[in-house]
Amino acid sequence: MVVFAVPSHGLRAVARAVSPSLPSDAVLVSATKGIETDSLQRMSIVLREEARAQQPVVVLSGPSFAAEVARGLPTAVLAASQDAAAAARVQERFRGPALRLYVSDDVAGVEIGGAMKNVIAIAAGVVEGLGLGHNSMAALITRGLAEISRLADAEGGRRETLAGLSGLGDLVLTSTGNLSRNRHVGLELGRGRSLPDILGSMRMIAEGVRTTGAALALGARHKIELPITAEMAAVLDGQRSPAEAVDVLMGRKQRAEADR
Repeated sequence: MVVFAVPSHGLRAVARAVSPSLPSDAVLVSATKGIETDSLQRMSIVLREEARAQQPVVVLSGPSFAAEVARGLPTAVLAASQDAAAAARVQERFRGPALRLYVSDDVAGVEIGGAMKNVIAIAAGVVEGLGLGHNSMAALITRGLAEISRLADAEGGRRETLAGLSGLGDLVLTSTGNLSRNRHVGLELGRGRSLPDILGSMRMIAEGVRTTGAALALGARHKIELPITAEMAAVLDGQRSPAEAVDVLMGRKQRAEADR
């Protein structure tokens, strides 16, 4: 098994560089969460393109802070692949006393959930940084999940997947956990710091910063609305303040809760 656990913007170059050395019988495991900014492709597609072989790709995703996994704290994640045997192999080999894996064949749903939750987590940090309360946080997470489900559906995923570990589970963790890098970015934005200042003080990548624009472009390609993502893009680009973004979202025309 070959595990790819690099930032999304570096995955294509890394996969291309190691492609000649990949064993023909290897299972390629993607632990990268994001959407490629230029092609708007999911990470499993990038891997398949650059590997230039027939190795199966398994996506590993779910609510898991690495520091807690390393400490042996109980964690459950998802192994998703169109190749059922490869997914089962990863499920069996990666299991440990404190790590439980489920399998899925909904690669698109799992990858969109893993990528988009970072965008909503930045928004969740903004809500907390502005001191908007628990009602706001609950509303944001719920409507954020609707937005993620909408994009996953457009990409060929199943909406029920987003009610599971790679959707709701990962979204709740990343939006509320103190170890979340994306939540940290939003928190500091809500407190008035500039994005360059925030990113300059971080030692690790906050994937949601890059994913926001890519997700918005992907939504435009599918002609679907992503209002939270759109407002976060405006905030990250410096076009709108966090408080102004909240006002825009709260002032949108009211509608039925369920997508038609």
